[in-house]
Amino acid sequence: MLNRIIACFKTKLVVYLYVYYSYKYTIMTSTSKCKYCNEPLSGRADKVFCTTYCKSAYQYQQKKDKPKSLFEQVDYQLKLNRKILKPFNKNGVTTIREEVLLKEGFNPKYFTNYWKNEKGDVYLFCYEYGFLRKFDQRKKLYRLILVQWQAYMK
Repeated sequence: MLNRIIACFKTKLVVYLYVYYSYKYTIMTSTSKCKYCNEPLSGRADKVFCTTYCKSAYQYQQKKDKPKSLFEQVDYQLKLNRKILKPFNKNGVTTIREEVLLKEGFNPKYFTNYWKNEKGDVYLFCYEYGFLRKFDQRKKLYRLILVQWQAYMK
């Protein structure tokens, strides 16, 4: 009796799978066109793009046309700040004119954390690279003291 039930179940499963795959893989009509390049499609009934290149290019275009979210803008600026600070800070401590960094796209309003030393100076950090803004009275300009995060800065 149990063998008859299993055989019946297997038969029904085969029929269901045949119907499913025959629907999914029916040949398309010539009116279907690729979403990206408008070439006629052939193949599966649910096909949307003619190639993986068209699919990738379409998704890239959609993402590019969509305005960046606040998260993406902030993340981009933080990564840019870090990228700008890194080459200037090879020795661990450096002093540089603020205008040099600003010309490259540095924005001091974006930072990940801060550290306050014993003197009360507040260093702002973009990940492991930090900066302190100081006004030079003699030259009447702002300088940035660049530092790298140390273990004692906890």
